[in-house]
Amino acid sequence: MNATFRSAADLAGRLLLAALFLVAGFGKLGAYAGTQAYMASKGVPGALLPLVVALELGGGALIVAGLWTRATALALAAFSVLAAAIFHANFADQMQQILFLSEVAVAGGCLLLAGNGAGAWSLDARRTKGVTS
Repeated sequence: MNATFRSAADLAGRLLLAALFLVAGFGKLGAYAGTQAYMASKGVPGALLPLVVALELGGGALIVAGLWTRATALALAAFSVLAAAIFHANFADQMQQILFLSEVAVAGGCLLLAGNGAGAWSLDARRTKGVTS
């Protein structure tokens, strides 16, 4: 595979994956009280919302930059699986089933990123002097 294509695909994949977390984090900030109420309705303390927002925004930004990518991707994968199990496990509702599978697919993308690293066009690669991490 052409190295430039691979680097571009790695960057594009990181941007697309991170977009989900960034949009979700900003969305939670914009609907803070409603998000807290929804979390509470599922048995999750609303006091955890700042941590959720920090993970989504911080993790998304780190993935875009390709910095500490493997650890960040693992954290986001775990978060996605946990979110799926808590918020989208009503399989009798087809929309919830689709959302569950979407969360699982995002976790899969994060695991691929954790396993393969950020690629050549990343801060991780610069930190390790060209060795992708």
